[in-house]
Amino acid sequence: MSASHDVTTLAELDALYSPVNPTAILKEIDRIIPEYARFIEAAPFVVISTAGPEGLDCSPRGDPAGFVRILDEKTLLIPDRRGNNRVDTLRNLVRDPRIALLFMIPGIGNTMRVNGRARISADPELCASFAMRGNPATTVIAVAVDSIYPQCPKALVRSRLWNPEVQIPRSALPSTGEMMKAIDPAFDAETYESEYPARMERTIY
Repeated sequence: MSASHDVTTLAELDALYSPVNPTAILKEIDRIIPEYARFIEAAPFVVISTAGPEGLDCSPRGDPAGFVRILDEKTLLIPDRRGNNRVDTLRNLVRDPRIALLFMIPGIGNTMRVNGRARISADPELCASFAMRGNPATTVIAVAVDSIYPQCPKALVRSRLWNPEVQIPRSALPSTGEMMKAIDPAFDAETYESEYPARMERTIY
């Protein structure tokens, strides 16, 4: 890839693309209308993007559909569950409140995008209201919506993401244990993998 073809100015970028479709501008608004709310309420999965002094983070979150709560037309509440305790997303938000969300629904090509600013709450009553299997959320991310808009399905259509005909078995790729062992030859991949199903069930909430 030759650096001589790098695009380094907005003028160069604009010369490569047609003018923006007016609909792409019209659909971006600053509040959650009922039609957009229905999409969020049906989504069991959201990708969260944040930025901080150490760099960027893109992290998945998932629960039964409706787990992201719509408090009002400008506010979303996202429970933070048990994980590996890296808390990269939360570390970023403590220092830079900017946040971007991408909601996805199995079988649906459209996604819903949200940009906003977040704060982290450890309010016991709020966290308890998001309890699953008797375990409250550790914290709750409150997102103040700056902009929200649906994304067209082209990317999911091209990738055939929801098409079962292109799904591959998990065994066709390296397991987590195998990847860890490639980094550290002393890592006990066999034990890690054999214990994982019980560990997942015990710690998912």
